[in-house]
This record gives sequence, structure tokens and C-alpha cells, in this order.
Amino acid sequence: MEPHRLSRRDARRIAIRAQLLDAERPALVAEVVDELTVVNIDPTNAIAPSEDHILWARLGGGYEHSQLQVAVETDRSVFEYDGMYRAIADLPLYWAIMRRPLKYQQTRDWMVANDGFRRDVLVRLREAGPLRTSEIPDTAQRPWGSTGWTNNRNVTQMLELLVRLGEVAIAGRAGRERWWDLAERWYPHVAEVADAEVDDLRDQRRLQSLGIARAKQTEVPLERMDVGAAGEPAVVDGVPGSWRVDPVGLDDLTRPFVGRTALLSPFDRLVFDRARAEALFGFEHVLEMYKPAANRRWGYFALPILHGDALIGKLDAKADRKAGVLRVFRVHADGDWTADTAAAVRAEIVALADWLGLEVVEAEG
Repeated sequence: MEPHRLSRRDARRIAIRAQLLDAERPALVAEVVDELTVVNIDPTNAIAPSEDHILWARLGGGYEHSQLQVAVETDRSVFEYDGMYRAIADLPLYWAIMRRPLKYQQTRDWMVANDGFRRDVLVRLREAGPLRTSEIPDTAQRPWGSTGWTNNRNVTQMLELLVRLGEVAIAGRAGRERWWDLAERWYPHVAEVADAEVDDLRDQRRLQSLGIARAKQTEVPLERMDVGAAGEPAVVDGVPGSWRVDPVGLDDLTRPFVGRTALLSPFDRLVFDRARAEALFGFEHVLEMYKPAANRRWGYFALPILHGDALIGKLDAKADRKAGVLRVFRVHADGDWTADTAAAVRAEIVALADWLGLEVVEAEG
């Protein structure tokens, strides 16, 4: 098939629409998660937890965290797996992944050595679940060894591995602490998908959520953003290499594009693949929270700014909840902004503060 030839502008518009960031806002949490396929969970609270920020950027000021809780814990239209919220429609794909053996020998050996611990956890959940992590005793025969933060965190490690193996499900959260239950009791019954079909189906879903993506990445972030042979081939004017594009996104180019202004989480899927954001949007962004303050260009947790079909800058701000203010340290403009653009960004900063229940304060210095 001859590749589609796209302008950068059309490629950007396909990506923005796929990520529900044009003017046509969705209405429900479940709709957003289904369209995005994944919503990153991260507790960094410089502005808001990433899952809430990502949903607010789509749903607007009427979004509340309780809506996500209802979707997960009551409606069960959304489930948590491997650090992401995912649409229940994709559960058959993950069931197939859960049937696959654990990847690393160290992990397989640890599970064998702790078979009694595993059975203890499952019995306790069967008798008393759902339970919080703190309510499950550590009866490990061999502690989990790690040079990182997971060292000797045996209960958490066992529960996460049992989720990966499809024996346990995450049944919600109390603050940042998770609730756990038996998978057979928590997940709805779904049709099985053959293992041979799973990777191709996930690639198709991923491309639908991204609109346009590389077939293969050289640098893979936490959640894959390459799409194999899904969709149709494309090239983008002025951008080296080939792409895969979602046919629905191509069809959408026949109708007028209406954009809006949005302040994005650094974990937002539109910008999460930094190489893709630079190739399509000419946008450079690095999460600098792990850098020394003196080495930061844009700030501790700078928010990418979307305006229409372009990423135009970063907002360096922090929610100071004790003082009741959103401290704006600096708005970094990539290039020149018109007065109307600056006003639209300012209005979105105020909208963010209103959603957080804070007042905007321009920080000194």
C-alpha cells in the first residue's frame, strides 16, 4: 500500500483528536479511559495526581476524583493494572497476558519459594476481601530482595505478581493505598482472546488512541507507544522515517478541526513519547523534577501547553494547598504569542486553579 502523505499540521490534528484534546469534549470518565486505552497513575502532587490531571484536561472543571472511583469500584467500567487505569473492554486482552509465564527467573523462583505465602494471601482474600495492603500479613518464606524501594516489601510484591498472573485484582484505593480482591470475584466474565492475537489487537487499540505513531520505537517509555503493523502506512512532510496512521483519524481530516487550550500533565499521552512530540509538534520537553534546581530550564513539574493544533510552551507552577493558592512561577512561551493566545493560556490557568479550589498567585522571582 502506498503511504499516505501528511502535513505536520494534519498529523498533529490526528494525534490531538485521538487524545480527545480538541474542542469536542467527552462526557464520562469511562469514555475517556476507553478512548485513551490507558491513564497513567502517578502520585506526584505538584499540581494534581496524574490520573486526575489527565481526566480534567479532557472532561473540564466538572470532573471530580469521585467519578473515577465510581467507574472503578461501582460501575467497574475501568480497572487498574500495571500502574495504569484501563478500559474494561480491554480486559480480554489482559486476561491473555495474565496467562503468560512471568518474565524473569528471579521472580519465578521467588514465587516458587513463597508458595505458602501465596496461598495464605489467597485464602485471606477469599474469606475477608476486599482488603487493603496493610490488612494482609507478611508470611513470606523468602523476603523479596532488591536494591530499590521494593526491598523486603513482600506483601506488595506478592499482590502485584498475583495481579499479573490473574489471581488477584485491584479493587480500588483508599487514598493512595490499594484494595485487593480475588480476580474471579472482582472482574466480570469476558470472552477469551487467543494469545496469538493479543499483540496485534493491542497494537490496533494503541494506534486508535494515538492516531499516528511509529511502527517501532528505539526508546520505549513506561507504556509502549509503538504500534507494529496496525493501521496504514504514512509519511509526514519534513519528518524522517515512516509512521502508521489510524484510518479513523484520516477520515476525520475531512471535517473542520476546532482546537482549544489545555494544560497537560507531563505524563499525558500526547507528550509522553518525547521523540514523537518533537517530531510532530517541534516540541521539546523534559520532566525535570529529578534534576537539581539550578539545572532546570522549565521548572520542577512544568506543564506542556496545548493551543489549537500546536504545543506552544510550558507552565511552571505549583499547587500550594496550605496557602490555598496556585503559585505560577513562569509561563515559558515557545516562540511569539499573540495577545489572544496569551489570554487563552491565562484563562486556562485560572480554570486549573478553580478546579483545584485555589487562587492564582504570581510568584515573585
